[in-house]
Amino acid sequence: MFVNNINPVLFHLGPFAITWYGILYASSVLIGYFIASHFLIKRKILNEKEIDEFFIYFVIAMVVGARIGSVLSEWQYYLKNPIEILITWHGGLAFHGSLVAVIIFGYWYCKTRKKDFYAIADVLVIPVALGLAIGRIGNFINVEFYGTITNLPWCVQFKGVEGCRHPVQLYESLKNFLIFGFLWYLKDKKMPKGFIFWSFIFLYGILRFFLEYLKVVPQYFLGLTWGQIWCIPMIIVSGFMLVKLFGRMK
Repeated sequence: MFVNNINPVLFHLGPFAITWYGILYASSVLIGYFIASHFLIKRKILNEKEIDEFFIYFVIAMVVGARIGSVLSEWQYYLKNPIEILITWHGGLAFHGSLVAVIIFGYWYCKTRKKDFYAIADVLVIPVALGLAIGRIGNFINVEFYGTITNLPWCVQFKGVEGCRHPVQLYESLKNFLIFGFLWYLKDKKMPKGFIFWSFIFLYGILRFFLEYLKVVPQYFLGLTWGQIWCIPMIIVSGFMLVKLFGRMK
């Protein structure tokens, strides 16, 4: 058994609290920027000026979408605490909302700038998977969600939470590291455009769906959590697209 006594606040800078969550989130964005920039320039998809413009709006879409997704998933809490909607450093950023927002933005950007959506998407999902892996460590420190009670030797006792729990935040982190490793392996292989993008969507969706069973989160419909409900269309659409792309590889 392990005890999570990590202070979410790393240090104070005057009246401002510098949190582990904020540091990890910012680090993931910065690392993602450098990885994506390297491949986008190397493959002559975007130039440096275009990359800077793209990432400014990409990050805005990512954060806004993630926050909207989180608010919708816990709307009863935010209805009672509306000011918390603006306090993003307390955590509460939902991947599915972010995914929808950045896909809409990416499609709009590529259409208006006459760029290849899949060429950009196949690159971006690689650092996104890495960033998600880093971000889940922040969730563990914040104790934003936790797993069901278990007696496994690596269970974690969270402050103020009864029983020893699955460190499901770290399971999520490991899941994303594995997805990152797989996508990194695929990046130099000859694949149809969109294959890496849809592989990310499929792997994330199916692995997240099963991990949800280990979380202590509300069930909304047919015993499914909000995350599982979002994962179902991800699995179906990406599965269909991967089968279609596999056909082109023959």
